[in-house]
Amino acid sequence: MALCYSTSSLALFHPILNRQHLSSTGLKSANAFPSLKLSNSFSGPSLFSGFSVRPLAMPSRRSAVSVVAVSKKPDSAAKRARQAEKRRIYNRSHKSEIKSRMRKVFEALGKLKKATAPSPEDLIPIEKLIAEAYSSIDKAVKVGTLHRNTGGHRKSRLSRRKKAVEIHHGWYKPAMVA
Repeated sequence: MALCYSTSSLALFHPILNRQHLSSTGLKSANAFPSLKLSNSFSGPSLFSGFSVRPLAMPSRRSAVSVVAVSKKPDSAAKRARQAEKRRIYNRSHKSEIKSRMRKVFEALGKLKKATAPSPEDLIPIEKLIAEAYSSIDKAVKVGTLHRNTGGHRKSRLSRRKKAVEIHHGWYKPAMVA
């Protein structure tokens, strides 16, 4: 951070900040503090290009004190890479959870379909598994891991498979459309 002072206000009262200072060879004209910029006028934010300037006092004819901060731009490509990696891992875990839940439902429905004398009450634990799968699909759609059409397609697959098992055992009779 560098400060910007006018020469009329500081150089007269501070001998260290005066542009004339003694050296071993005699009088020499140089700035004792290179971080201090000495100017006679304040021209606002366009005074220094690449720096952000914030006036500390109202600009006037006499003196103006400004804080000049060098703003370093973050490396946006590296940040994007870090964010993408985080999202990739997060999305992968959600997709894996969805696939696992769907596989459990399909396996349970396959066992129920092959069963010799099942009852409609055997469908209750499978409906709980389907509800958990629906929940994980809806969460993935909500956070953007899955597109909403993909989520709807997967939920439809689950319900169609369940209905196929119900029809197979005679627990569900499709209504005839007249």
